[in-house]
This record gives sequence, structure tokens and C-alpha cells, in this order.
Amino acid sequence: MLDYAGLEALAAVLREGSFERAARRLHVTPSAVSQRIKQLEERVGQVLVQRGTPCTGTAAGRRLCLHLEQVALLEHQLRRTHPDLLPSAATVPTLKLAVNADSLSTWFMDTVAAFTAGGEELLDLRIDDQEHTGERLRQGEVIAAVTATGTHIPGCNTWPLGTMRYVAAASPAFVQRHFAAGLTPAALARAPMMIYGRKDRLQDQWLHGQGLTPRTQAPRHFMPSAMDYMRACEIGVGWGMHPTVLARAQLAQGSLVELKPGAVLDVPLYWAHPRSAQQTLERLTQCVMAAARAWLTAPEEAPVAPK
Repeated sequence: MLDYAGLEALAAVLREGSFERAARRLHVTPSAVSQRIKQLEERVGQVLVQRGTPCTGTAAGRRLCLHLEQVALLEHQLRRTHPDLLPSAATVPTLKLAVNADSLSTWFMDTVAAFTAGGEELLDLRIDDQEHTGERLRQGEVIAAVTATGTHIPGCNTWPLGTMRYVAAASPAFVQRHFAAGLTPAALARAPMMIYGRKDRLQDQWLHGQGLTPRTQAPRHFMPSAMDYMRACEIGVGWGMHPTVLARAQLAQGSLVELKPGAVLDVPLYWAHPRSAQQTLERLTQCVMAAARAWLTAPEEAPVAPK
């Protein structure tokens, strides 16, 4: 049987980043937190916390925190259905989820609205590129993720959500200034490109798919804000990849024009979570699937559920 006081201390240290802040959150002394974690490490025979600024969890430490979250969800579910069996909780469980920025700016907000309207659970959203959210799930940093990874994630069920379609677009003035002689690799090597973040590869994927990859890397602006990214393209700062569900009005009004009309990039998205959390995440999964059906192109493949 695991020591849940030790697990709570471990979760607090990883959440707060230090023993001192964890102690204040738990209303105990830092030495008490340290002792609880030491006893837990001795019990499982592994180091669980990498001491530093901030403190971080080892793979085993993150996995134990994920277990604690699942236990909290199970207890919360039991409390809702059988309130006579468990006393009222001082806190409600928080679900850590990884999601890409474009999904959060569009369809996933419908998920958030539906889920929070139907229960007391809290959400802790971690923003990352869709190519990397699955890694956060593998490492135990989150309990579920929207990801572009359709391959099996060990210990997880993966469900296809649909496809998010992107177009390469810029302002008419930008297109006239940089591509008046045509959309060529040489012109693209000189035209500034809008990048959401260091992990953003959508622009490069589109160029490769269209056979337009320049020999030298184009100048790049970094703009880690979905709405400001689009605004920067509208005012001629650079060209970039835009979800059609977000850029529909701008394309219709002409403030954005496609660099190559009809040349789209389709990114399939998936919902993934540990198999052990299937029951506790059922309501959240239903909210995710309903929102995805309303926004995304329907998936064509069956759920990926490893045996």
C-alpha cells in the first residue's frame, strides 16, 4: 500500500517547484515534506525528486503523481454517486491536460465549457506543439493529451478526433511585395516567415509537401500567440500557416490571401489517455469527442486501443 501522505507531499513539491512552497501549501514544515518524500523514496526504492531550482520529478515521480491524480478522480466520482460513503473533500481534483494552441483557440474551448459546466473538476492546461503533447503524456506530466501522434503510446488508448486543415496565407501587400514574380523557393528564402514557437514545423511541412523548400532557411519571426500570429500576417509582417476555422473570415474579406490557392495541409488529431484512467476520464472524453465532431473533419480510422 502506498503512503498517500507521501504522495501528496511529492505532488506538492513538483507542482510548486520547491519544498518550502510545498510546505506552505500543505501547512506543514519543509522538514516534514522532506521526510515524507524520503520515506516514500525508500519505500519504492527510487529517487522521485530531482532537487534543484525548480525541483522536478523523475520519471517514477511523475508516474506516481499521475497515479495520485487518478485516485483523486476515482474518489471524486464515488463521492458524486455515493455521497454517504465518503466525507466532503476540502479540494476537488485537477486534471492536467496537454493541448496545442490552435485547438485551444478553436474547438477545445467547447470541451472546456461543456466539461466545467457538468462537474466540479478543475483543469490545468499545458500548451505545446501537437507533435510534442504526446511526449508529455508518455512522461507522466499530464493525464491526457490532444496530439498529432497516431501511433501507440505505451499504456494508453488513442482515439482519432478528426483533421485540422491549414492554409499558407499572408496579406495581399506582402504577397505582392515578395511573390510578384511567383511563389518560388528563391522568393520563399527571402520572405519572412511567421513561426508560433521553436517546435512549430507546420510551415516547413507545407513547403516540403508543395516541393517549395528553399535551399537556405528563410528569415523567421516568432509569435507565440494564436490571435497575434494571425494579426501579424494581416498587417504584412510575414506569411504563416492558419487553421481554416480561424482564418475563414479574413480569407473571405481579403485581409489574408492564400500563397497557393487550394494547397492545404491537413493535420490529424488524436485524444490519448492512460488505459487505467478510462473510467475516470469518460465524461471528459465524451466532451472532447463532441467538440471535435462539431469543428474538425471527421476521422476515417477506428480508435487505436492497444491490447
